[in-house]
Amino acid sequence: MAKSNNQSSTENHAFRSEDRTQEESWGGERVPSPSKKIRLSGPLERDSIVNGYGLRAVLWTQGCLTHCKGCQNPETWDLNGGFEVDVEEIKERLREFKGQAGLTFCGGEPFLQPEACKEIADFVRSELGWNVWSFSGYTYEKIKEKGGKHWEFLKSLDALIDGPFILEQRDLSLKFRGSKNQRLLHLKLGTGEILKIE
Repeated sequence: MAKSNNQSSTENHAFRSEDRTQEESWGGERVPSPSKKIRLSGPLERDSIVNGYGLRAVLWTQGCLTHCKGCQNPETWDLNGGFEVDVEEIKERLREFKGQAGLTFCGGEPFLQPEACKEIADFVRSELGWNVWSFSGYTYEKIKEKGGKHWEFLKSLDALIDGPFILEQRDLSLKFRGSKNQRLLHLKLGTGEILKIE
């Protein structure tokens, strides 16, 4: 997950909210995931070329329980950090992003907020005609085992880059990944079936 420092590719007047409402859990931890809201770590990006094929919008989720050694985005770990945004406001902002091939969910850990992420994924596919990718520190198998809303979000994806970043397996030659254990999984929309592994 490459987080850009190029402010020209971001929306600097990004949404802010201090609301703290409903919470859910994974692994015994408390994870904010308010209905119709999503917690972000930074502004939406557009025209990214490092988080999937083609020009892409990127949504940076806040909160992660994996805490990989060598993570390039440790500021996204805090479950109460970042800021909350109405999902409908995100949709409106994404409508303004022209020329994008798709949307990529980065983090942080998108699968800690699966309902909000799925709603956004379904929107960009049906309304904007984009494909949808996500990163996750969890493996495909772990997400499938978890099931429920986490699996439903996965089924809305065209591709998943799965697994934690392992510093000892770092490989700068890999496309869109940081370490050799991570996989780029092309998925069958609606079923989550793996079609191809890169």
